[in-house]
Amino acid sequence: MLSMTRTVARRTAFAAVLTLVAGTAIVAARASTLDAKPAATSSTIEPSNRWLEGLKAKHRQFFDAPAPAGGIPLVHVMNYYDTYNKAFGVKDNDIDAVLTFYGATTFHGLNDGAWQKYALGEFLEINDAAGKPATANPWRSAPVILGMSLPPASIEALQKRGATMIICNNALEIFSSLLAKKRGLEAAAVYADLKASILPGVELVPGMVIAVEQAQRAGLAYHRQ
Repeated sequence: MLSMTRTVARRTAFAAVLTLVAGTAIVAARASTLDAKPAATSSTIEPSNRWLEGLKAKHRQFFDAPAPAGGIPLVHVMNYYDTYNKAFGVKDNDIDAVLTFYGATTFHGLNDGAWQKYALGEFLEINDAAGKPATANPWRSAPVILGMSLPPASIEALQKRGATMIICNNALEIFSSLLAKKRGLEAAAVYADLKASILPGVELVPGMVIAVEQAQRAGLAYHRQ
């Protein structure tokens, strides 16, 4: 257990570094374009509240997860549904949970094909159950959390219960750029490919900083992961 705790701590620290690097990249990119004429890009999207439209349940909570933390954010969402079910007799259709993908969790919103093609497990320093860099999204169908396989906490299982998943476009752009640089690829092409690899049912939002504000205005409780 101590070894596992150290591993989770190390990966959490790495996730924090990735998030910091991404933030620095954003600042650098914006600074370099201050004197340039704005130009439309493939990443330009209209701000949308679409992901909020279905959040009509009595119990609603926003799970803010910028770091993988060994899959614990998934457990928190699962427990949110389970505890209301078992302790309060509330059905899933009276519960809305929103889970975020941004920062070091950005690529957890992508399909297995992207994880294999771009060796995202190696890039994020995330291993599979065999201890090798993950070649498939470890959260999609059967996450291993604290040494246990927990399919009920997977993205797919939580979506079936009504959970909403949102991924940040700003983060996807920046982390695509970092990945492209490491792999020696063209950033725009990698971004376009990864954008097309977003998991079914996961909503692309313009920026998570805005989504957090939107959730608060809509009356969702806030849970920082």
